[in-house]
Amino acid sequence: MPSEVLAPGRGKDQLAFWVKWGASVIQIIGYTATGFGWTPWNLYLFLVGVLGWFVVGVLWNDRAIILIHLVALAAMIAGMSSG
Repeated sequence: MPSEVLAPGRGKDQLAFWVKWGASVIQIIGYTATGFGWTPWNLYLFLVGVLGWFVVGVLWNDRAIILIHLVALAAMIAGMSSG
């Protein structure tokens, strides 16, 4: 088991640890909300999750994570504003 699961580092590493797990849990709840047809709550949950993972990408300076979540965010906002 990776040590980060048990004991995150300090500062930026600790922030990234909590944001990534929080965003992941929120996205799982968003999937559940979608499965049960709980709109628009599912979209709001996904927005929070996507923003959380975008923050993790910035904290890690990971351009792939940043890119995929910027695209997802843009698509979600475009879809929500057109409906």
